[in-house]
This record gives sequence, C-alpha cells and structure tokens, in this order.
Amino acid sequence: MSRKEVVRPGLVKALVAGQLTNRQVATALRLSIRQVQRLKRRFEAAGAAGLVHRTRGRPSPRRLAPTLRQRVMDLLQTVYTGLNDCHVTEKLREVEGLRVGRESVRQLRQALGWPAKHPRRAPRHRRRRLPQARAGSLVLLDASPAAWLGPAQPDLTLHGAIDDASGDVLALHLRPAEDLHGYAIVLETVFTTRGLPVACYGDGTTILVRSDPHWSLDEELRGAQDPTHLGRVLADLGIGYIRARSPQAKGRIERLWRTLQDRLIAELRLQGITTPAGAQAFLPVFIADYNRRFARLPADPTPAWRRPPRDLPLLLSCRYTRTVAPDNTVRLGPRWLQLPPGPGGRSYARTRVELRECLDGCLVALRDGRVLATAPAPAAAFVLAPRAHSRHPRAAPRRTGPRPAAPGSPQARVSLTALTALAQALRRPARQHPWRRGFAARQRARARLLTPEGG
Repeated sequence: MSRKEVVRPGLVKALVAGQLTNRQVATALRLSIRQVQRLKRRFEAAGAAGLVHRTRGRPSPRRLAPTLRQRVMDLLQTVYTGLNDCHVTEKLREVEGLRVGRESVRQLRQALGWPAKHPRRAPRHRRRRLPQARAGSLVLLDASPAAWLGPAQPDLTLHGAIDDASGDVLALHLRPAEDLHGYAIVLETVFTTRGLPVACYGDGTTILVRSDPHWSLDEELRGAQDPTHLGRVLADLGIGYIRARSPQAKGRIERLWRTLQDRLIAELRLQGITTPAGAQAFLPVFIADYNRRFARLPADPTPAWRRPPRDLPLLLSCRYTRTVAPDNTVRLGPRWLQLPPGPGGRSYARTRVELRECLDGCLVALRDGRVLATAPAPAAAFVLAPRAHSRHPRAAPRRTGPRPAAPGSPQARVSLTALTALAQALRRPARQHPWRRGFAARQRARARLLTPEGG
C-alpha cells in the first residue's frame, strides 16, 4: 500500500464495526461517501487487500509499444548518440516520424545507464541588493553596443553612468567601441557636474580592472598588480571600485540599457538624427527628460558627493614612465616634449620622468610631483588610448656585434657546418685518455702499482 492507502484499513474496519459513519470516514480520507461505500464492500469481500488501487501492478495503457521502444533505443545507441534529450526528441519526430515525448526519451536513456548530456543544476541563491541610501555613495558604470542611430547605421557603443540611490542618469557618451576615452569622458562629466562618488560599480572590463595573469617582478614582490590607467585615476581620487561578477549583479544599469534601447532609439528616429555628433548633442536633453520621468528621491536626502580637486584634468590622464634623452627630450609614441633646464641649469638627461597624457590631449612631464614642461594637444581629433610601455635602456643591452644571419641563407649554412665540426672536435674523450685520469699524487702511485709491467 501507498502512504495514502495505509490508513484506510483501520478506518474501514471501524466503519464495518459500526464505530464510525460513512460521512466521518469520507471526511477523514477526503473521499466521497459513494467511494467509501465501495471501499466498505471491497473490504468485506477481500479484506485489507481489497483496498489497494485496482491498477496497481498493471501496465500503463499509454506505454510505448515494444517494437517502438526497441527502435528508439537502437537509434539512441547508433545514429543519435551524444545528443541531448530535447534534440533527440526533435529528430525522432522530424526525421524518423516517431511521435515520442521527451520524458519517454529520458526514461529510455536512463534505462541504458547513460547520464544526461547537460546535467541540470539548481539555480544559485541570489539576494536582492538594496539601493544605497545617499546619492553619490555608488555610481554604476557600463557600456552597451547597439544600433542607436537605426538599423541602416553602424553600431555604436553608449557609455553611461547612473546613481544607485536615485537612479539618475549622470552621463552618456557615444563612441565607436567600448574604450578608455568613452569611460574617461563619462567620469569627467560626473566629477564636474555632480562631484566625486564614494565608489564605482562595474564589470571586469580590462579598461577598469586588471584581469590578465601576467605579473612583473615588482608586482610579485609587492603582492599586487599595477592598476589600469583609469584604476589609478580612481585610486588617486579616493574612489573605490567594486567589480561585478555577473550581469545580474549590476542589474540596475542593465535595465537602463534595455529602456534606452527602446526609448532613445525611438527618440533619435523621431528627431531625425542620423549622425553621432547630432546624437551626442541630443543626449543632455534626453537625460533631463529621462530623470524627470524615472528618477526617484534617495532614502537619505544628504548627498555623499565630494568636491573634485583643482588638478582634476591632470589626474584624469594616462601615465607613463620614460627616460630623458641626452638632448633633454622625452618621447611618448610619435609625440615628444622638450624639457627646460633645471635649477642651476642642470640637465635631466638619463633621468626618469613621468608623462601624463590628459583627456584633452595635453602632454605633461612631471618629476617628483612637479610639472617640468607641457605640450599642447595635437591639431587633429584626439582620442585618449593606452600606449605600450617602453623598456628601460638598461633592461635589455643593445647588440654591438654583427646581426645574426637569416635562417636558410648561405651564411647560416656555413655557420651550421662550422658548429658541427666544432662539436665533433669537442667530443667527450675516451675513458683511458690522460685528461680523464686523476691528478692527485696518491692516485697516480696507486695506478702505477695496479698497472702490470709493459702495460
């Protein structure tokens, strides 16, 4: 008997003895009175065995036919081996013409002793993160590529920042792709219009955090990797960075992108804007309208924004360490900067200085925190991008000898022949060679005693 049927014999026996009524037993078993009367007759005829369900042990009328069952199992072991249950079900219906359900395929696979191709795991427990109470406590950063100017235009990437406490859109900027320049402009807009936040929250993009496994010797000794350019900027401004481990962790700004891909694209189409410059000029108007409609008041009206420093343009930059040339110039890629004489007319040649490439394109040279020289921005449109770090001149000594011959050239073949002859000449000497004998006097005397006469 099942767990539901095990209580029936005692109640029906009390009913037959007249201790209970049909209604009382029906209420206890959650059955109708007519069904209780049937159970009473079956108990009087066959005892407790008559209370077992009549279909117990009988095959299901909806079971697969033995021939169909065997054919499906043969196909599972030959043609459709390695496919998941849903895929096999589709193939059986569309290719083989066999109307078999997914559950039947799963049971046949289990009968063969095969595990599922993709085991199902229970969803991980997630806890809703409450918004910050004060505006400026947390700023969410992200970028979203989409066809912002319409399906006929190339995709652009919209960089943005929102306040976690109020949901205000703080800044938006369009770029051809997700890059350092877009995030730097967004951060500059937030810093100059609102202030410095307590922390920023974003994903693990290499523009904001280091995710590579490469460690230099200095980093291993220090126990931490050097931050990225923007990571160094946030550290100097006293702004923490929290890395999200999943898209759901930064779900508020992800939902913002979904809303903007619906509303902003439609607004740009209604305004007839088809150029990135026109879209960028329209974004402040859209942000004001969006915040008026969807922003909310923070739980704590006291803001947490801080005033930015006066040298914010100098801090919001990419930083490099370079060696000054003998003519007191320092180079960063194709750009170079002439350093003036130091105190007392001293030279900065062969010293290490810090170069900062600012967001507006200005190039600044510093030493010990003091500005030595400044170069204006280039005439063309400037894009702030990280540059490759140059090696120190003493780190890799310059080659003074002749350049090696190219592989396959006659010089290389001649040198290979010479190396082969040298290797044959430098073979290990034989065991009886004088070079392999001991040099101690005692060993020589012992060798003379053991050597027979005339040997």
